[in-house]
Amino acid sequence: MTRIDDEMVADYDALRHGVGGVILPRDMLTVSGPDAVEYLQGQCSQDVATLAEGSAADALLLSPQGKVDAAIRVTRTAPDAFLIDTDPGFGEVAQARLVRFRLRVKVDIEPVAWVCLAIRGPESGSVPPASEPGVFRLPVEWPGYSGFDLIGPVPSWPETVRQCGPAAWEAARIEAGVPVMGSEVTDSTIPAEAGLVERSVSFTKGCFTGQELVARLDSRGSKVARKLAGLVIASESGDSGSGRGDLPPLGAAVWTSDGGHEVGHLTSVAWSPLFGSPVALATLHRRVTPPETVSVRWESGGAAHQLDAEARALPLVEEGTS
Repeated sequence: MTRIDDEMVADYDALRHGVGGVILPRDMLTVSGPDAVEYLQGQCSQDVATLAEGSAADALLLSPQGKVDAAIRVTRTAPDAFLIDTDPGFGEVAQARLVRFRLRVKVDIEPVAWVCLAIRGPESGSVPPASEPGVFRLPVEWPGYSGFDLIGPVPSWPETVRQCGPAAWEAARIEAGVPVMGSEVTDSTIPAEAGLVERSVSFTKGCFTGQELVARLDSRGSKVARKLAGLVIASESGDSGSGRGDLPPLGAAVWTSDGGHEVGHLTSVAWSPLFGSPVALATLHRRVTPPETVSVRWESGGAAHQLDAEARALPLVEEGTS
């Protein structure tokens, strides 16, 4: 269980209504060499050949079966060099995946110890450019939380930006419906299940590893057996709106309202000051059609717990939500 304090609420307010940020853990790789563009173009789901220097795009590294090996961002740093960043703990996975398919091409793939400062909020546009050379400012569009990331060897913290804690950041991420590797996305995930296709896949760039399954599902309207959804969960303590309630644990089961079917498990959960209750992400079976009432169940200390919840389509917040 996790309890929330006033500092978290202030952090959240900065992310929602001002400007706030976190030092975001990211694993990073450089991909460089005379064949770097052609090589990545055949491995990534995104069109990286058209990226201008200093620009970035979300992409996927897929298995030949179309499952997600790693969700990545690709930044072009030079005509024949790219930076790949991914969720913490998955840099080695991405590197191993790229090395495995590196056959008769002149490409170097190396980890790099750079830092990511993630800035969000409606006032993020007022933050001045980074003064350090070699720092990339990459725009980020989350529903309700637009901003940018500063990535480089030594980006400094902007003076006008509130440094926020992980609890507020997690609430913002969940509300925006942004999945992360190891939680919402695993090596058994199909991109359409996690809502990754629209922002991470190009269907005009030509062939890439794992393309067949993604293209086939897209041609059928991306109909999959399960899909990522958001949940707004009743507060167990009954103090809705206070921001002090306990959270259901990760892995808690989601059931249909009639108790007849288990349809998923919580993969991320946080307290939302906006909703005055916990919010969560879960990949739910298609028998649940958001918006729909469900229940969340778990056991703790030998006692059974159950909370009502509403499964909703993502994102849980849109730009302009108060």
